[in-house]
Amino acid sequence: MSLSKIAKSGVPPRAVIVRRPSPYEQLLARHGTAGQARFFLESRGRTLGTLEGEHQALEKALFTVLDAIPTGWRRARIERRDLASFTFEPSDVVVAVGQDGLVANVARFVQGQPVIGVNPLPDRFPGVLVPHPPKDAKLLLRDAARGAAPISPRTMVQVALDDGQHLRALNEVFLGHSSHQSARYRLTVGASSERQSSSGLIVSTGTGATGWAASILKARGRPLALPAPGDRRLAWFVREAWPGGGLGADLIEGVLDQGAVEVVSEFETGGVIFGDGIEADHLAFGWGQTARISVAADPLNWVG
Repeated sequence: MSLSKIAKSGVPPRAVIVRRPSPYEQLLARHGTAGQARFFLESRGRTLGTLEGEHQALEKALFTVLDAIPTGWRRARIERRDLASFTFEPSDVVVAVGQDGLVANVARFVQGQPVIGVNPLPDRFPGVLVPHPPKDAKLLLRDAARGAAPISPRTMVQVALDDGQHLRALNEVFLGHSSHQSARYRLTVGASSERQSSSGLIVSTGTGATGWAASILKARGRPLALPAPGDRRLAWFVREAWPGGGLGADLIEGVLDQGAVEVVSEFETGGVIFGDGIEADHLAFGWGQTARISVAADPLNWVG
């Protein structure tokens, strides 16, 4: 559903607030009590105070956002781990409260809903995808619901396997071996094709071009114009291709303006494809399977 249709749907909007456990909460879950967590850190020359302060800042930001939800709206508050099982509705306005990666986590599961990134710790989190302070949540929520928010569409990358499985990612997808052994496959881009053995393949969007893709490009010292976040183009890189034994190392990078990067698996075992660094949520990529990696049909409606 488009943003204009959401505004006219007549269904009361629902604010969906997404968070992830703070490092403080994770320590408590691991050690049981604050005292035991404090002992664990102090025995290693660290203190719990900083983590407690960050946790309090996160809780304050969450309270501010929850308090900003207009009267009459529905609301849901979920953890990052619940995203895969949560059913988003067309009239939802999604607010990710946390670090930049949380927006990438959310992007994989929404379909056109506006996503607002709120930064609870601007001194710690860069805020590339969570640029908004908590105090702006009230205005942003109202504007998003009526289709008036400043939307900056962010191109996403999609993977489609020949057995019907698929996934989407905001930053990049990785194709390779689960244990980082050599990956064997046939790569086809446009009219060019090559059998390869490498450390894997990365296909990046413009949003991801400032991260992993930029690091690879800098290490290689080669000129390549990477896409911007809204460009419907993808950059692709083969990592450490090994030439020899009927294998090539010439088809190693480029920018995809249309079509798809096609990969035919020659993995005996361990072939995987995952997005945005989330290895636990991967597609198995076995011998003879074909993966087509291309620009996703729908972008993320990110509120910039």
